[in-house]
Amino acid sequence: MPEETPTNPFLAEVIAIPGGERLKSCIQCGTCGGSCPSGEAMDHTPRELFAMIMAGMREEVLKSNTFWFCVSCYYCTIRCPQDIPITDIMYRLKRLAIQAGYYTASITGFSETFVGQVETYGRSFELGLATGHYLRHHPIQSIRMSPLMLGMVTRGRMSFTPKRIQGIRQLRAILRRAKELGGAW
Repeated sequence: MPEETPTNPFLAEVIAIPGGERLKSCIQCGTCGGSCPSGEAMDHTPRELFAMIMAGMREEVLKSNTFWFCVSCYYCTIRCPQDIPITDIMYRLKRLAIQAGYYTASITGFSETFVGQVETYGRSFELGLATGHYLRHHPIQSIRMSPLMLGMVTRGRMSFTPKRIQGIRQLRAILRRAKELGGAW
C-alpha cells in the first residue's frame, strides 16, 4: 500500500485528522459501503473512495458525491474491522472539497434538504427527506425506491407525517446563534 510520500500528498491531506492514519490499514472488505443507508446514492462506495485516495486521485475523490450523501450515522465506523474513523474522514473530505471549490448546490442538495428538515421539525423526517431529495435530484430513482419506502411505512419504520420535537423554538434559537458564530450549518 502506498505510504504518505511526496508522490501522494493527497493521502497526507486526508489523514490529517485524529485517527486518520488508520485509513492506511483499510483491507478493502466493503463493510463500510454495505453498512451505509445512503450507499445506493453514492457514485463510489467508501471502500472505492479509499482506494482512490491511496492512488492519489485527489480531483476525482473531491468531485465525488459520496461524502455529501454521508448521513453521519457512524454505522460504517462502528462496523469497520480496522477501526477506521470513516465518518470523520467523510467530514474531512467535505472540508477539502469546499476548499478546492467543488462545493455546488447540486451535490449538496441532500444535505440542504436534511438541514431544512432539522430546522423545521427538530429532527429528520425520513419519508420527506427521501421523497424531497429524490424527486428534486433523481426523479427516476425515486420511482424505483417507492416500494422500499412504502414497505418501511407499512411496517412502522417510517412515518407518513413529520413529528416536531418539543422545544423547537429553543433549538431554532441555538441554530440561529450557531449561524451567527459562523457555523457551516
